[in-house]
Amino acid sequence: MTPSHRHTPHPCGSPDHHGEHGDGGQAEILDLDAEVLAEHIASITAWLPLKAVPRRIVDLGCGTGAGTFALLERFPGAHVTAVDASAGHLRLLDERASARGLRDRVRTVRADLDISRWPEVGTPDLVWASASMHHLADPVRALARVHELLAPGGLFAVVELDGFPRFLPPGAPEGRPGLEERAHRATEGLHAAHVPHRGADWARMLAAAGFTVEAERTITVSIDGSRSQAVGRYARRGLQGLRGAAAPALPPEDLAALDELLDDRSPRGILHRDDLAVRTERTVWAARRT
Repeated sequence: MTPSHRHTPHPCGSPDHHGEHGDGGQAEILDLDAEVLAEHIASITAWLPLKAVPRRIVDLGCGTGAGTFALLERFPGAHVTAVDASAGHLRLLDERASARGLRDRVRTVRADLDISRWPEVGTPDLVWASASMHHLADPVRALARVHELLAPGGLFAVVELDGFPRFLPPGAPEGRPGLEERAHRATEGLHAAHVPHRGADWARMLAAAGFTVEAERTITVSIDGSRSQAVGRYARRGLQGLRGAAAPALPPEDLAALDELLDDRSPRGILHRDDLAVRTERTVWAARRT
């Protein structure tokens, strides 16, 4: 679920992780996102209004493979072409496919989806794009290109974030309640400038590209930290990136509180808290080429 062009710092769920640079840091947060939200990804693949079981699937902006492997599990007879701009992410995906005995069902393709000529990816029955379309400089052109390559009657599933995940309760942390929301507000201008298509009207854009939008669904995610130890690590990486992006606009008291949350030695550190949760929303549009 990484952007499949130039990497814009990406939150959780693929998300636009504030201040995360480099394949290694982004790969870690994508993996945590996949682990924590695996149940929700599976629910989306099960919900898709398919007319027939897809055999040829393209995953645009595949990242380290959260969507790819969910689709392979959901459709055991399918082959997935996984497309991303990051060689490091594709290498990890290849290694994991081999480790899971799925190498013959996955092909990885490195590509920048903002270039005018895309690489050959066949004629898929299903195209999946999770948290990747909003990163493109020209998503209108990309949507038209997807419409061209889809098989007649094929489905395009666009999954986008309605907002960045929140991890702390509103009254936290002690002494600086509401810190997380203030930090997110401090980054709004940054994201408006660097990711202008986040929150776009995808239903309208899909229709303009020639698709028939057959279904739309918003999924509310609320995962208590007690359900998985990965929630703490996920929160730590998310807040670490948030701190880097929000730092210029936050007062010293907020920065100090964030630093304490990110200090693993502090008893108030994020990894020692028992009040964490993952709260976010994702919207899915299922659009058909008629």
